[in-house]
Amino acid sequence: MEVQPTKGSWRTGSPSEVMSWLSCLTVSWWIAGGWALDLFVGAQGRVHGDLDVGVLRSEIMDVLVALPLWEFFEAKEGVLTRLDAGNAPRAEVNSLWCRPASSSIWALELVLDQSEQDRWVFRRDARIQRPLATVIQHSPEGIPYLAPEIQLLYKARNVRPQDQADFDRVVPQLDVNARAWLKWALCTVEPDHKWISMLDPHRTPEEDD
Repeated sequence: MEVQPTKGSWRTGSPSEVMSWLSCLTVSWWIAGGWALDLFVGAQGRVHGDLDVGVLRSEIMDVLVALPLWEFFEAKEGVLTRLDAGNAPRAEVNSLWCRPASSSIWALELVLDQSEQDRWVFRRDARIQRPLATVIQHSPEGIPYLAPEIQLLYKARNVRPQDQADFDRVVPQLDVNARAWLKWALCTVEPDHKWISMLDPHRTPEEDD
C-alpha cells in the first residue's frame, strides 16, 4: 500500500477537458467546486488550484472500471493512500486524487456524494436532500455541473476568502428558488451562519415536494 502526503503538482485543466476524459462513463458525473460556479455564471472568476468532479458513491466502482489507465489515491486528513484495482474507497473517504498512470501530475479530484434511490443526499446532514434530476445543471456546451446553491452549501462550512468571493459573485445571479433553498439548508445545518442574512427571507423550498 502506497501512502504519501497530499502534495504534488496539479495540471491546469478545464471542464471541457474533463468531457473528453470522462466520455466513456455511463453513470452521472458533474463538475464541482469553483469551476461549477464559473460554469453557472458563464465566465471564469478566479484561478483554480485543482479541478473537482462529483460522482455518486454508489457508482464509484463503475467510474474506476471505466478508467483503467488512471490511478487513484484516497485523500483523507492530509494523507494519500493508493486505491488498488478492484477496491472501493473506504466509507470515511470522500475524495480521490486522480492522474493518468503515465503522469506524476494530478489531473482531477473525484468527490463522492451520497444518494438514496433517485435523491441526492448532503453527506454532512441527511436532512438535506434533493431529487437527483435537480442537482445537475448543464452549461450551453453541455458540460454537467453541480447546482450553484448546493456548491455554496458545501463551501459554507469553512469560509475562505475565495469562498466568500464566490458567494458574493454567484448569489446575485441565483433565482428566488435557489436562494430560498440555500437559506433553508443553511438554517437547517448552520443556523448562525453569516450568509443567512444575505439571502432572501426563509421559506421551505417547493422542489422537494
